[in-house]
Amino acid sequence: MTDATDNRPSSKVARLIDQYELDGLGDELEARWTGDGVERTSLRDLADYFNERLLEQTLIDAGMSALESDVSTTYQNLTDDDVSTGVRTDARSRLEQNGVDVDALESDFVSYQAIRSYLTEYRDAEYRRLSDEEKVEKDLQSIQRLMTRTLSVTEERIEKLRETDRIDVEEFEVLLDLQVLCQRCGAQYSVAEFLENRGCDCQQA
Repeated sequence: MTDATDNRPSSKVARLIDQYELDGLGDELEARWTGDGVERTSLRDLADYFNERLLEQTLIDAGMSALESDVSTTYQNLTDDDVSTGVRTDARSRLEQNGVDVDALESDFVSYQAIRSYLTEYRDAEYRRLSDEEKVEKDLQSIQRLMTRTLSVTEERIEKLRETDRIDVEEFEVLLDLQVLCQRCGAQYSVAEFLENRGCDCQQA
């Protein structure tokens, strides 16, 4: 089965990234797997990392704490074979009491084989080091997607608060202005300008 939009094979991982609105996670998985600018991560560890991101987003949507320690502990309590039945039951009950469909969440968790298929077949990733230009462009695209996601989530949350009369506002607009400040000379750039310029002018003079 292939993706009708671009002839790529269907991928559970790609579907979940879209479903959970985890923009930029695909790029991050690929970078971690290929070791492009970061320490290489095994497929098994990537599967755990991916599943924790699903859990993290689920906790956020349920209005629960999504601190890194909470996410990791909860994930371990749900999936680790060494965890006692009591601990696992307590973890499931806590989630269910906050409206989380634990069975559906666990069915979304992926294996390392799914991560491998996503990276090699869906993204056509390989152990090729990107050129400096490719890496800068790729990271800029990831940042821009995250900024778009941040704006969307903020607007959605404000809209929900307004609809439930928790805040008073009529018309509103969310603005996100991400800047890079050079602490050497004090120059300030937009992220796109800074990356496309390959840094600050004071370093290139």
